[in-house]
Amino acid sequence: MESPVPYRSTPVFDHDTLPAALRGRHQTKAGVWGVIRVIAGELKLTHLDPESETVLRPGEPGLVLPQQPHFVTPMGEMQMQVDFYDRPPGG
Repeated sequence: MESPVPYRSTPVFDHDTLPAALRGRHQTKAGVWGVIRVIAGELKLTHLDPESETVLRPGEPGLVLPQQPHFVTPMGEMQMQVDFYDRPPGG
């Protein structure tokens, strides 16, 4: 089976251009999975339900489930992008 392809991706954000909406509590819509990919540096992903914190680095993406509340926090200089899928993105 083929791996799903994202139907949309955000621009690449850095520590200065990361929108306030992503730094505060938000969630994906029903039926939408998000994969946060760090291109450079580190980014802390905080899931609120269930609660967890993960440090994301290049090659170590973070998965956000549909309607899962979360926010991100830059850990110094970084670059990141979010890919959105309409089905589980798999490995």
